[in-house]
Amino acid sequence: MAEPTQTWLTQEAYDRLTGELEQLSGPGRKEIAARIEAAREEGDLKENGGYHAAKDEQGKMEARIRDLEELLKHVVVGEAPEASGVVEIGTVVTATIFGDEERFLLGNRELANGSDLDVYSAESPLGAAILGRKVGEEVTYAAPTGKEIAVKIVAVDTYAG
Repeated sequence: MAEPTQTWLTQEAYDRLTGELEQLSGPGRKEIAARIEAAREEGDLKENGGYHAAKDEQGKMEARIRDLEELLKHVVVGEAPEASGVVEIGTVVTATIFGDEERFLLGNRELANGSDLDVYSAESPLGAAILGRKVGEEVTYAAPTGKEIAVKIVAVDTYAG
């Protein structure tokens, strides 16, 4: 089994996710349980759309709780790394991919909540290929289709949140 990786988050992102987990695992669970019970009292469960919708929502909520618990278990909270021209987790990367210039955050999607930046994980094929690379370096990585994709690091900036 693979070792869980640490995830870097800003204090703001950590606080937001901790608050979401507390809401979902406390009042959220009570609310969905009450909705399921109310729908159950309506009668025949086979044809009870409200019951099935509430059970589906409960499943999604429990999955989100598990995801948040796992993420927060392996989190490192701190300031974004100061850009030094080297691609690090938590930096904003500008790269030429397929001849197009793209700007994205290397890190966790939870970090960029509310931002219009695309986010690539350090474990993704692109993220793994560029992690530790310097501005001006070129590298290729294998796309899920098997095609080799060339990437040139154009700039590395500090993430401002």
